[in-house]
Amino acid sequence: MAKVTAEMIKELRARTGVSVMQCRKALEDAGGDPGKAVLVLRELSSEAAAKRSGRALGSSAIAAYIHATGGVGAMVELSSETDFVSRHPEFKTLAYEIAMHVAASNSPGIEVLLKEEYIKNPSQTVGRLIDSAIQKFGEKISVVQFARFQSLSPGRLEK
Repeated sequence: MAKVTAEMIKELRARTGVSVMQCRKALEDAGGDPGKAVLVLRELSSEAAAKRSGRALGSSAIAAYIHATGGVGAMVELSSETDFVSRHPEFKTLAYEIAMHVAASNSPGIEVLLKEEYIKNPSQTVGRLIDSAIQKFGEKISVVQFARFQSLSPGRLEK
């Protein structure tokens, strides 16, 4: 087994955003291989999401995305257990990223949205993106609702 160094832990933490202790454990479990450690962390994030699935949601952040052309946009309500998490800048960024995905994908519902390949990284789904955030914040996180808007013609929206 390769020795896990502080630099390896630092690089994995920067790449994934999870805690130092989880990064260290993942690297140890993966024999020092950063690629395998990412897979270990993905598995842990799925387990963390499953453990927290029964918890109640208590606070939300709403994010909106408008495409540069102005012809399509989306709004997403992303909820967490506490307002401490829902006010966190990274949580708000996650909500914005999901809104951008909704604008690009035109998902018919939340269940489909969670199974779709994430537009910025097709190697993961939107659901896995949320699972990673659950692992990072230690709280249940869920998309509560979303809406997508598209203009009928440039410069004109129907009411």
